[in-house]
Amino acid sequence: MLKFRFGFFFILITALLQAQSKKYVIHTVAFYNFENLFDTINDATTNDDEWTPKGAQHWTFDKYSQKLKNLAKVLSEIGTPENRNAPLFIGGCEIENRGVLEDLIKEPMILDFDYGIIHFDSPDKRGIDVALLYQKKYFKPTSFSNIPLYVYKNQIVEKDEKDEKDEKIEETEDLEIETKPDNKRIFTRDQLLITGFLENEEIHIIVNHWPSRSGGEKASSPYREAAGKLNRKIIDSLQQINPEAKVITMGDLNDGPYNKSIKEALGAKAKKTEVPEFGIFNPFEEMQKRGQGTIAHRDAWDIFDQIMMTESLIKPDFSTYKFWKAGIFNKPYLIQTSGQYKGYPLRHSQTEIGFSDHFPVYIYLIKEKR
Repeated sequence: MLKFRFGFFFILITALLQAQSKKYVIHTVAFYNFENLFDTINDATTNDDEWTPKGAQHWTFDKYSQKLKNLAKVLSEIGTPENRNAPLFIGGCEIENRGVLEDLIKEPMILDFDYGIIHFDSPDKRGIDVALLYQKKYFKPTSFSNIPLYVYKNQIVEKDEKDEKDEKIEETEDLEIETKPDNKRIFTRDQLLITGFLENEEIHIIVNHWPSRSGGEKASSPYREAAGKLNRKIIDSLQQINPEAKVITMGDLNDGPYNKSIKEALGAKAKKTEVPEFGIFNPFEEMQKRGQGTIAHRDAWDIFDQIMMTESLIKPDFSTYKFWKAGIFNKPYLIQTSGQYKGYPLRHSQTEIGFSDHFPVYIYLIKEKR
């Protein structure tokens, strides 16, 4: 019996030491709502008058330069200290054009990471777009496309008294309800699909900024449900080609993890054990249940910014890149320290060039070193 016990403990200790000695390659995947990343030039084709030197924000070159510095600082630090390298992928939204991204990646704090840009102009009337930054050293894109979201005015449901009194977060400044008289289409952001290789592994990234809650959460919900269905359709098409397709979908979804657009239209699950074959895992739902948030309104927190992935990325085999864990990047310097909005994300005001009204989110991809 003594020999048996000694043998058992020897095997156990050996297994633990082997597990501890394993080393992993790690990459950070991030998403950040840049909140009104506009240049100072008046674009006649978009509603950007507010963000010019003579506009309501008195948006000067100095203010724009400080905004870029602030964003670069955040991007350089997301995912530390677990990963010293800046994020491999950075999905972004509320971006006016490619030019502001070209200015951003030239900032000294992130210049050495040598980011590439994938961006398309969207039909949103404010001219705000989604985009992906990627480190060219690690990722080689093979294809990318912008997939339009078609939603129409008649998808709106009538608001009721409860909806009028709704205390949930609404982004009233983002009014995409610009329609053409012939088809009543509502013009919102496209969904950006990127395919490429991380080392020798094919990865698909979808970057989103779903329709806002303008007009009320309930009334505008059909638009976001349509966005969720489009997301699911894109993922289905990739899985039809390759059932083991590794797909990451990220964005400011203007809904929490519990809303219909994510739970039903996209079909995301909160627990790995609940994710079926070809299903979607959402690590941010459990965070939301614990009271964490990326955006605040009337002292209520929610997680509009999320990164989700297909079941192929949560399988317990780290011989290829898999999901490890997720987080919200909410360092103290990103938080308002005084006034009415104390504790909220530190956004831009007339007296201070902040960061964003959203906190960034991130996940880690890891694989065992050979």
